[in-house]
Amino acid sequence: MGWRLRISHVTRMEYDGEAHSSYNEVRMTPAHNVLSSRVVVRPATTVQTYEDYWGTTVSAFDVTEPHRSLTIEAVSRVETSGPRRPRMAVTEPDPSMYELLRRTPMTAVNEELVELARTQASGRDPHESAEAICEVVAARVAYMPGSTGVRTSAQEAWDLGQGVCQDMAHLTAALLRAAGLPARYVSGYLHPRPDAEIGEPVEGQSHAWVEYWAGEWLPLDPTNRSPVGEAHVVVARGRDYSDVPPLKGVYQGPPESHQEITVTVTRL
Repeated sequence: MGWRLRISHVTRMEYDGEAHSSYNEVRMTPAHNVLSSRVVVRPATTVQTYEDYWGTTVSAFDVTEPHRSLTIEAVSRVETSGPRRPRMAVTEPDPSMYELLRRTPMTAVNEELVELARTQASGRDPHESAEAICEVVAARVAYMPGSTGVRTSAQEAWDLGQGVCQDMAHLTAALLRAAGLPARYVSGYLHPRPDAEIGEPVEGQSHAWVEYWAGEWLPLDPTNRSPVGEAHVVVARGRDYSDVPPLKGVYQGPPESHQEITVTVTRL
């Protein structure tokens, strides 16, 4: 049984002065079962959409008039589904998945961790291997908001022993790949309160988890150690965070800026 959700993701940039121009890409549109979606920018400008290499919807826009702030509001209504049970059939990865077996700067780990991943996978089927690796990450890395940054690597999170959902997803993907399982980084939203009333707005979260290939793509949430289901909304997939940032852009103007992000999720 799935849910119907309304998601409002508002990002506001304030500049210490006047920005003369701004060029941006936004990845905030859910990937599946979208009932409606829109991206509104202030100052008003034309928003164009395209699908990137990984199949993510990208909203691109330029603001060419002087402005002291930039607001991006992405609003979507989606339907989600419950957790999926893995099938027993397992096939070899397709050659097109080679990129999802390779390490990236954010998912690179040392030989000690590569060997740990292989040990966890030894004698286990892919589903058991993935679960074992997920448990290792959850046991090692404590969830600690603010302890790391967007450029923190999987190895750094392991050495530090703490991090956020992005770090746990990077580390899990790194170990899955080391064990021979193609893995992709997933970004999206999480409704944090399953007991919320219908129509009750809840402060949601941008979230990250992983998917591994075992004849089909199957999700794992190493941060919450809970099934990926009704409360999760997929937005983007890629090799690591660098493929899926919600907002990426450049501007011409003052060197300092301040960003405020609000995510609100409502069960409908």
